[in-house]
Amino acid sequence: MKLLLIRSARLRRALGILIPFVLAPAAVLWFALGPGRGHYALSSLLMTLLALLLFSCGFERRKTGSRRMILVAVMTALSVLGRFVFAAIPAFKPITAVVVITAIYLGPEAGFLTGALSALISNFYFGQGPWTPFQMLSWGLLGLLAGLLNRPLRRSRIALTLYGVFAGVAYSFIMDVWTVLWYNGSFNPALYAAALASALPYTVLYAISNVVFLNLLSRPFGEKLDRVRIKYGC
Repeated sequence: MKLLLIRSARLRRALGILIPFVLAPAAVLWFALGPGRGHYALSSLLMTLLALLLFSCGFERRKTGSRRMILVAVMTALSVLGRFVFAAIPAFKPITAVVVITAIYLGPEAGFLTGALSALISNFYFGQGPWTPFQMLSWGLLGLLAGLLNRPLRRSRIALTLYGVFAGVAYSFIMDVWTVLWYNGSFNPALYAAALASALPYTVLYAISNVVFLNLLSRPFGEKLDRVRIKYGC
């Protein structure tokens, strides 16, 4: 029995690395470049399943996985709502900030799941397409990394601000991979550099919006999440 538990823990740790850094990117690229090209709905579904599997890997490390799931559902709903409210302002959305805050206080798996689901659900309004899996991966990875860096991000306002800038740049870097694939049908470094350059105003706006919303929301949201997490052991 003890050996089984050790193997299970090792499997969870392995999946915690493989899913976000290998399987999820491979799934997105498979449906963007490989034989699955064009089946973006299947890619989005697979990304959702991988995000849920990653989240479930953290259940045995937490006392109350179901309560934690409810908190993630609430934060996802707030993230989607925030994207709706600021729909009229391009690239100025609180979605990244909410994902990052979720990850900081509920863990990296929760951040990945919130990011992926926020993109998928909100795109039922903004429009589903081959860009959806890339958005799911982008926001998911930004949430995951924020969860791994939770200690400095919680303690330092400067670190949180710098992460907001980084998140804006990283989001653009990942999404412009899709831009090149959509335009060229294959990846071209020269076109990628051109896409990054042309998207620079939006990237700056992404970064500014992240910094603004993180500084506005991190303390009130964080205090409430901390209370619930401590009270219920989430």
